[in-house]
Amino acid sequence: MKIKSEKDFWSGLLFIVIGLGFAWGATNYSFGSSARPGPAYFPFGLGFLLALLGLMVLIKALKVDTKDGDKIGPWPFKPGIWILGAVIVFGLLLPRLGMGVTLPLLIAISSVGGGEFRWKEVVANCVVLTVGSWLIFIKGLGLTIPLWPTFLGG
Repeated sequence: MKIKSEKDFWSGLLFIVIGLGFAWGATNYSFGSSARPGPAYFPFGLGFLLALLGLMVLIKALKVDTKDGDKIGPWPFKPGIWILGAVIVFGLLLPRLGMGVTLPLLIAISSVGGGEFRWKEVVANCVVLTVGSWLIFIKGLGLTIPLWPTFLGG
């Protein structure tokens, strides 16, 4: 069988591997029941659905013709390094500087990795995502994530 779209083939394979990995990892926890789901219930179902989605993408990659085989091309190391660095900075600074400072920092650093950096869009993303994260994680779910730097009483 010939691969007709490299991008879809490899992304489908990646989805299958990650989905099955999550589903397999969830088997170490209690499933519970439909009425009272345990800690394995959601990750198992989500992992299974991700693997199923990956299988559908992989099958499409083998059946549907694309122009020039939809080659993958070179690996984008620069954006990957910027995004990985932003996540590391976020993880290290969140307990000390709080979500109100580190989330905009994460967004700004990650945006530098892309080829279309625009300050207005970055600031708009920072505001929307920080307020949304505050509403969801701190207000809605009641997680104990500091909002402001610890030296400001956050």
